[in-house]
Amino acid sequence: MQLQNSKKILTSAVVAGILAITGCHSIQTTVPVVTTAPSPQQVVLEAGHWDAFNRQQLEQLIQQYGKNSPTYNPAKPPYIVTDFDNTSVFLDIEEATLIYQLEHLDFKVSPEQLNQIIRKDIGNDNFVAEYNNQQGHAVNINQIAPDIIESYRWLYAHYSGLKGKQSLEQIQQSPHYQNFITKMRYLYAAIGDTFAHEVSYPWVTYLFTGFNASEVREMVKNTVAWQKDQKIGPVTWTSPTALAGQAGVVSITWENGLRPYKEMQNLFKTFQSNGFDVYVCSASFIDVVKEIVSNPNVGYDINENNVYAMELSRSPEGKILPVFRPDYYQTQGVGKTKTIQKFLVSKYGYGPIFVAGDSEGDQNMMQDFSETQKVLMVNRLRKPSTDIGQFSKLAVEQYGQANPKYLLQGRDANTGEFVPSNKSIAYGAIEGKALR
Repeated sequence: MQLQNSKKILTSAVVAGILAITGCHSIQTTVPVVTTAPSPQQVVLEAGHWDAFNRQQLEQLIQQYGKNSPTYNPAKPPYIVTDFDNTSVFLDIEEATLIYQLEHLDFKVSPEQLNQIIRKDIGNDNFVAEYNNQQGHAVNINQIAPDIIESYRWLYAHYSGLKGKQSLEQIQQSPHYQNFITKMRYLYAAIGDTFAHEVSYPWVTYLFTGFNASEVREMVKNTVAWQKDQKIGPVTWTSPTALAGQAGVVSITWENGLRPYKEMQNLFKTFQSNGFDVYVCSASFIDVVKEIVSNPNVGYDINENNVYAMELSRSPEGKILPVFRPDYYQTQGVGKTKTIQKFLVSKYGYGPIFVAGDSEGDQNMMQDFSETQKVLMVNRLRKPSTDIGQFSKLAVEQYGQANPKYLLQGRDANTGEFVPSNKSIAYGAIEGKALR
């Protein structure tokens, strides 16, 4: 899950130590360069739109540690861990599902319950200045929540999917509809950029309160099908002036056009065909990720039992509750490392051989396991002042060298696809860049 520009877990001291040791050049590993050709039985990685050097390095990893290696032990196979949002897929499945949920008014809570949910753990501080209203005034939860609940109360009473009798098409003609969906999406973004991650990350998952797992998964299935035909690019919503309310008129821009990365789908299949176990560790909600990675019509073909993600408590009947599951870590930042240690290192006795990610939320698992030989980063042109930006810089410096640990893979934000380079093309741009 990508909360606007969030997912930043500051591990600057660790990165600074790495840079000091390496002199901002390469991080040495003990894996020799493999130059032998693959055996006839080995399933090789499709060329796709991979950067050629990255593909070569990944194939070498598979050759050295896969089932055709003389040192391979099926009782103790290597395993990989990948992030999902913006790493395995273009954009964010949690955010896309939120838009679908809002547009279809797919909720199972009363106005009173929703009021408690959207305020849960959110302080009274004003949101950061980026989220001032159109009149330039600061906004906080005590202003935006009453506006949201006023519109939801009207929708709840009138929409046939809740407690009313009007169709969704009829409901969409009311200014309450646009006011509700805009201010909810605005609130999600404002919370993500204003409050601590342990508060902001679970917030969006609480909107699944009252659903069971199969109902969430059906929503995700519908979201993926809908997004497939959506145009890639930013969408801006603005709340109606007629319902300015306490918060005033607000606008929010979000990214549309979720697309699976075909190269990542093939990578996971290639790893599995060569005897590697594949796991996903995501900051999105557990049932959301399970559906998209295991649905055969999507193409990831990852066992849903191999997914670790944000967990909420459930009622005895299986209904989701707005309470983070107490025996699980939040799967973001250091929580990803702790989750891998709890469920995978305890099982295998060693860490992942390969890790893939794209953001600060993946930084810890990228660097915390001595067994990790390769780290793939999807290039989102992160700021050089961030830790992930520093690792991207290392990847650029190590590019073309023998046995680099860090690999930077480019993408085109205009098409939602990989490009055969370590450079990424920003939305609206033509030329790619390796670093921001």
